[in-house]
Amino acid sequence: MSNVYDVAVVGAGILGLATAYHLGKSGLRVIVLERSDPAMGASIRNFGMVWPIGQPLGEMHDIACRSREIWETVLVQSGIWHEKTGSLHLAYAEDEWNVLQEYLAMNREAGAKVTLESPSEVKARTKSVREEGLIGAMWSSMEMCVDPRRVVHGLPAWLSKTFDITFRFGCAVTGYSSPTLEAGGEEIRVNHLFVCAGDDVRTLYPNLLQSLQMKPCKLQMMRSQAYGDSWQIGPMMAAGLTLRHYKNFENCPSLSALKARVAKENPDYDRYGIHVMVSQNGQGEITIGDSHEYGVDITPFDNPYIDDLILGYLGTFFYAPDLKIAQRWHGIYAKHPSKGYDILHPEPTATIVTGVGGAGMTLSFGVTEKAVSTYLGAKS
Repeated sequence: MSNVYDVAVVGAGILGLATAYHLGKSGLRVIVLERSDPAMGASIRNFGMVWPIGQPLGEMHDIACRSREIWETVLVQSGIWHEKTGSLHLAYAEDEWNVLQEYLAMNREAGAKVTLESPSEVKARTKSVREEGLIGAMWSSMEMCVDPRRVVHGLPAWLSKTFDITFRFGCAVTGYSSPTLEAGGEEIRVNHLFVCAGDDVRTLYPNLLQSLQMKPCKLQMMRSQAYGDSWQIGPMMAAGLTLRHYKNFENCPSLSALKARVAKENPDYDRYGIHVMVSQNGQGEITIGDSHEYGVDITPFDNPYIDDLILGYLGTFFYAPDLKIAQRWHGIYAKHPSKGYDILHPEPTATIVTGVGGAGMTLSFGVTEKAVSTYLGAKS
């Protein structure tokens, strides 16, 4: 019985861990298989932002809010650090302020839980905002910050203890022919397989990502020295460039003028897909990013010019004393050309959860709840 399970999950990143949570909670015998030891992919290489404000109202926002609700339950029960910081979108140009006003006006009746704030109100929330030229900001209380490394490296022990889920790290899955899974040189018998391996989906289903026209996306990020309690930034923050990035703003009439201005002032912001956000973890480290390079533009070598662009723009809206960059890295994730996520069934005994792009932390528990519910419904 040691190598017989109801379900196997490939990947111990956040999608795999969230899937394991939902499966384990349902009472199934679950094994999670991860090629690295510990997981080292995109799930530990991000801001740690649980960011519902980035999703357009409707299905995607509902999934994000449900995901946040489950996140909070899991984090409280596991004792892993998190903070309900909320978020600020800062405006320093009239077109940016117009977009924020339009967003609020267009979405108030649909239930948008945001408010517009004056510079003095913004300053009351954070001492890290640059006051010069600030017109105002949009405040949302929904956003929550986690430390990706602590979550991805800490949840397996809690899931194992709470739901008796088995984890095997340093165990690459190399083949699957139901009900036999080949992993780490062994054969494991499973009734169903969940693949939550990001860009590594191609190991088991080599033509799948290409058929879906998914592209890998590389992002560059940085982290500051640890401030501890000596400097707390409060809310997670973004500014005007971010309004170009998230789909929740795409229907705002003034967005086209904002995009045209940005393209004229510095076309490299568009060339490298740069928008700048900041978060702060429990050690007081400030995470800064990011950029977006797709497909053939991706190389294993980071571009210092991209980091300079990010830091240069950061200085237009953010301040922290004696800021030093302690770490630099890049991450790669799979980006769907049109959808916010994809749940696929390449064969009757397999489910793939993929395509969440850069919103994996935000959507993880909500999207995987849908995938597991579908599996359990079909099973019953």
